[in-house]
Amino acid sequence: MEIKISPVVTNDELNTLFADAWNNHSSRDFGPILTHSLLYVCAYIEGQVVGFVNFAWDGGVHAFLLDTTVHPVFQHRGIGLQMVRMGIDAARRHGIEWIHVDYEPLLHEFYTQCGFTPTSAGLVNLK
Repeated sequence: MEIKISPVVTNDELNTLFADAWNNHSSRDFGPILTHSLLYVCAYIEGQVVGFVNFAWDGGVHAFLLDTTVHPVFQHRGIGLQMVRMGIDAARRHGIEWIHVDYEPLLHEFYTQCGFTPTSAGLVNLK
């Protein structure tokens, strides 16, 4: 396995990963998302993208972890943990002071292992 920070990655590669990992994924253009990211992390096995995590940011000292995804065949092998930790280290080198993540309760243990501490937060659903 190889993990890379902000590699050149195509829409086809990411859409294939997301279609395999997420129910009801609709193909999208990742270009604008990646252009505005602080960084993103991809995991590869035999040249295939099997993992992705995006570190969006506010242009200052806060980053936001989004779209943590590992192909279902490769889950529970530590790939997600390695990607998040590598991204956190890279964000630190970029001067980021705080990284925020929202997650469902079933992911609590995973994000705790990544170093996150639960906090209170608010959410407005605009749908």
